[in-house]
Amino acid sequence: MSQPNPNPNPEGDGAYGWGPTQPGYGYPNPAPGYGYPGQGYDPTMAGQPVPAAQAGGGAPLVSIGDITVMNHGIVTPSGTLPLRGAVWNATDMSRTEEKIPTHAIILAVIFFLFCLLGLLFLLMKERRTTGFIQVMVTSGGKHHSTMVQATGPDSFQQVMGQVAYARSLSSM
Repeated sequence: MSQPNPNPNPEGDGAYGWGPTQPGYGYPNPAPGYGYPGQGYDPTMAGQPVPAAQAGGGAPLVSIGDITVMNHGIVTPSGTLPLRGAVWNATDMSRTEEKIPTHAIILAVIFFLFCLLGLLFLLMKERRTTGFIQVMVTSGGKHHSTMVQATGPDSFQQVMGQVAYARSLSSM
């Protein structure tokens, strides 16, 4: 055959080896993980103390929009306000519209021709609530207000219940 031999050292004296070679200096250390240098708790090492948990601010007691009431203060995007002596106010800026839907009018006209019961379709009402409820808190010389979207006619009562709870926490 006229094809060349792919092995450049056919005698096999060990001067040439096929494939990757082993490093002469030993295996390198594994690459560091995320957050290098990793000086934390390794669960595989015996005798290492478990690190203490971060001290948090406690659990939120009530959250109204972007205002969160904690046991130590009121957290807002503009900073933390003192809880004691806070003044709370809520304003309802929503409205509920009630109208007869278009399909009820069409059905009333169609069924009026067959019988007078078609007029009962005019009793169908569609209620739609739009707008916002503004919640304001003033404490420690600072003021913050937020808008909570009204999802139904009873949204203001729900927000006022949360505001009443926040007021009771502020008076303690």
